[in-house]
Amino acid sequence: MTESKEEWHCSGCGVSIQTEDPKKLGYAPESALKRDVVVCKRCYRLKHYNEIEPVSIGDEDFQAMFASLHHKKALIVKVVDVVDFYGSWISGAQRFVGKNPVLLVANKVDLLPKSTNRNKLTNWLKKSASDLGLKPLEVKLMSTVTGEGIDDVALTIDDMRRGRDVYVVGCTNVGKSSFINRILAMHGQTGEAMITTSHFPGTTLAMIDIPLGDGKSLVDTPGLVNRHQYAHLLSVKGLKEITPKKEIKPIVYQLKEGQTLFLGGLARFDFVKGAPSSFIVYAANRLHIHRTKMEKADDLYSKHGGELLVPPYKEDGEQVRPLVKHSFKVGKEPMDIVFSGLGWIRIQTEGAIVEAHAPKEVGVAIRRSIHT
Repeated sequence: MTESKEEWHCSGCGVSIQTEDPKKLGYAPESALKRDVVVCKRCYRLKHYNEIEPVSIGDEDFQAMFASLHHKKALIVKVVDVVDFYGSWISGAQRFVGKNPVLLVANKVDLLPKSTNRNKLTNWLKKSASDLGLKPLEVKLMSTVTGEGIDDVALTIDDMRRGRDVYVVGCTNVGKSSFINRILAMHGQTGEAMITTSHFPGTTLAMIDIPLGDGKSLVDTPGLVNRHQYAHLLSVKGLKEITPKKEIKPIVYQLKEGQTLFLGGLARFDFVKGAPSSFIVYAANRLHIHRTKMEKADDLYSKHGGELLVPPYKEDGEQVRPLVKHSFKVGKEPMDIVFSGLGWIRIQTEGAIVEAHAPKEVGVAIRRSIHT
């Protein structure tokens, strides 16, 4: 009986199934092994009750699994979150993929404003990837929610793989498993055969093989965890508040020198110097944005962080964290100030000096505007 148990893997997250200890990873009751499709207790509760259980797989294990791709002959499909491009980028990806061809796929395009020019966005993604050291052969846009671009991506994969296995890689929550589920649905697979997905980081825990017609496989890999995203600082309630579910509606603020915007209680943006101008905020529509004067900002955050300025939510035990300052000067081109996993602010005032504040754990950067 022991030998047969070792062969079972959860169809939802890929982890090895065990029936001995309910508190350990991969547990499923003996009765579950009689089903055509087996899922572990963690995936079952996530699918049916939206509950997440902590796991014991460390970042090093994820890195080791990803690094093994260097030795394989495969097509690498790298999926990024177009709404959080830098936050969802895997550092050092060019080393891991080796000489394998790369298809870069930007998911969640449905969340960008409808006015976003798709051709310009594709060019922006290709240049940004190149600047980060990765040179994809193709760049495609898709939405696993609306289905936009799914067929095109599937056809491109079929054309580019040329008899190779296909490995779908990316950091947590970019939509890798959702994409593969779309492919499965196109071939008539539904219900428990689907891979577990959620807005929680790290849902897929091991590589999941899906056979292709020529004896090769389409493989869903675990998402690498980028610790510089806000997702790792928030509770379920806070995470839902900052995660866009619908098309982002940009908010325009007319600011003068010495004015501040708070993005909830998670980030602060100061307009230090420059002519009065427009600043455009791109973030989840539910996120509360508060404007004040720079001279009052420290006191406001100290007194009202976690209460007026939310998330975080003090009543849920979320921590109000000290904010670290980052200073930037804008040149001639429109630029975005990016808060990893939260959103960005577009600046088009030449010579403007701004300061962006965020918890020390969170990545803050300036980039050529995605809306050029």
